[in-house]
Amino acid sequence: MEIAKEDKADIVEKIKDYFSTELDQDIGQFDAEFLLEFFIKEIGPFFYNQGLFDARAAMQKVVDDVDERLLALELPTQ
Repeated sequence: MEIAKEDKADIVEKIKDYFSTELDQDIGQFDAEFLLEFFIKEIGPFFYNQGLFDARAAMQKVVDDVDERLLALELPTQ
């Protein structure tokens, strides 16, 4: 997965800030980038798959709504 250079820089800064604020540790640029790559590779697929699951559920609601509306348009045949 490729991240835009500007986005990557923002995320790396957030990682560094988190370590500093929450863990009272300074983390260097290289370590923060390494950690980001780890998250992308090892944890990213879980979030990606959850996003797909959520998108399917949202799409299914739309399809169900359209189906109900179409059924409501049916005319009696007798």
